Amino acid sequence: MTDHDITLTVNGTDHECSVEPRTLLIHALRDEMGYTGPNVGCESSMCGACTVHVDGEAVKACTELAVRADGSEVTTIEGMGDEDDMHPLQESFQEEHGLQCGYCTPGMVMTAAEFLDEEPDPSREEIREALEGNLCRCTGYQNIVNAVETAAADMRGAATDGGEARTDGSEAATDGGERVEQEGGD
Repeated sequence: MTDHDITLTVNGTDHECSVEPRTLLIHALRDEMGYTGPNVGCESSMCGACTVHVDGEAVKACTELAVRADGSEVTTIEGMGDEDDMHPLQESFQEEHGLQCGYCTPGMVMTAAEFLDEEPDPSREEIREALEGNLCRCTGYQNIVNAVETAAADMRGAATDGGEARTDGSEAATDGGERVEQEGGD
């Protein structure tokens, strides 16, 4: 097989590499360029752990050929923010305990980021629908939905809960799928 030379701009950095025509974008990113944030889960577009943005759209990189992305701008979880300047979604996943093992988190964040760009004030049901293509085997999803809801509010400019700003230092928890306030404590 003849290799193809491709150029990708990943998180603002230009990369050139040679790949076989059958190389998936996920493998070019991880193996050729060192971006290990997107994870290889199912390799069949079922779990969403490999989700990245290609030219601004969420794409499951395990089913996208690297040669098809030639010339594109790619954003991985590493490009969303860093430890000192996290994206609101990254902050809210941490604050709302929206992760456990963390394997699905990069794909969840990338999917949610595209969704919130399109729908900045979603309902909980709309959040659930937007995340349908992403699987988490640890959390039960409620805290993930809470995290996306919190990030949406933060991104709109005011963290709210039921229309009122949270000022008492309490944390959000869930009860039957709805948000309830839980007193902070020892």
